[in-house]
Amino acid sequence: MSSAIRQFHRWLSIAFTLTVIICFVALTGILPFWVFYVPLLPLFLLMFTGLYMFALPYVTRRRAAPES
Repeated sequence: MSSAIRQFHRWLSIAFTLTVIICFVALTGILPFWVFYVPLLPLFLLMFTGLYMFALPYVTRRRAAPES
């Protein structure tokens, strides 16, 4: 499961980067305001997967520690 989340995080970072680039390119035209909120969805998903991967070593270390 951990490797699947890492792979999802990698692809999500590519999607986020592309949406930000598209938003900067779109600044040249007149667009509705919601276009600039599009990168927020991948950003929130990146935050959750990143927090999971950050906490994973601590959780696995705690599970592997012998009970005293």
